[in-house]
Amino acid sequence: MENNPYLENETRTILITGSSSGIGYQAALKMLDAGHRLILPCRNSFSSNQLLEKIENHFNHALNCSDRVCVPVIDLADLNSIEKCFLELISKNEYIDTLVLNAGLQYTGSKQPRWSKQGIELTFAVNHMASQYLLKRTLPLLSKSKFPRVVITSSEVHNPDTPGGRIGKKAGLAKLQGMFSEKGFSMIDGISEFDADKSYKDSKLCNVLFGQEAYKRLQADGIQMPVIAWAPGLVIPVGNGGFFRYSRKYNELGQRLFALFARDLLRVTETPQHAGELLKQLATSSKYSEPGFSYFSNRVISPGKRTFAKAEISNEASDSSLAKLLWEKTTEMIEISMKSS
Repeated sequence: MENNPYLENETRTILITGSSSGIGYQAALKMLDAGHRLILPCRNSFSSNQLLEKIENHFNHALNCSDRVCVPVIDLADLNSIEKCFLELISKNEYIDTLVLNAGLQYTGSKQPRWSKQGIELTFAVNHMASQYLLKRTLPLLSKSKFPRVVITSSEVHNPDTPGGRIGKKAGLAKLQGMFSEKGFSMIDGISEFDADKSYKDSKLCNVLFGQEAYKRLQADGIQMPVIAWAPGLVIPVGNGGFFRYSRKYNELGQRLFALFARDLLRVTETPQHAGELLKQLATSSKYSEPGFSYFSNRVISPGKRTFAKAEISNEASDSSLAKLLWEKTTEMIEISMKSS
């Protein structure tokens, strides 16, 4: 990029949520291999120790993890846990060059909603609300970077016009009437009965709206940085891990058959390794260093072949007034939740 002082080989400090498995884990390995320093939040100390051990084993104990990897405990389903961790990071005078909001929860197949520590439907709490709060708490650390950046892992299912978005109930937030509803009626739109798959799609729509509004508010505060939302494609690894590990608990046979057809027969899935490489590039490459909001998608063009490029977002995701309303209501929900917990 002309007149851009960003250095491609510059070591960056990168915070990645959802790094213990799947795309986030593969991206973390590739970032470490490229020389970057990582902050990898985990839900509890057991997960932190397990992740460190996996990384050390991957590099045959040749990597000095104490200098390059930090694994603080953050439970994204608990706003107090996020607050506690960032108070510690700020007190240690940490800085962050790239914030990667990659963690994503899906429990499709469950008939009943699950709840966060603050009593918010778990998909919305982890996939969206935690991301907005993480950005707020990370800003003091991002402001120390010469070239700060935010990357948000969304999904094509946010868009009802895409193949994945057309299956089942479609994403749709209406006017967010359900955000402050009582337990038992947890859909954000305030219209639909609980559906775990729709909750996931709605949260991915929230990710895109959040990214756009975040950039606007950062820009208004005089902070120029790239805010990138992206869709990695359908990632189904071989084995029991990966993104669908929670949904598999509710429909083991259905998920196994789906994986067989999508990954092995139709060949429309992406590998965690390649998706991890895409995430690493989004987080570190000068190609993605231009300030502004952008959305990229890793789309199937034929069996076994994909293309990664800028893509259109859904009509609802383009609604700037809805993005503003979502930001304001989420902020209010965070404030109420923090006071009551």
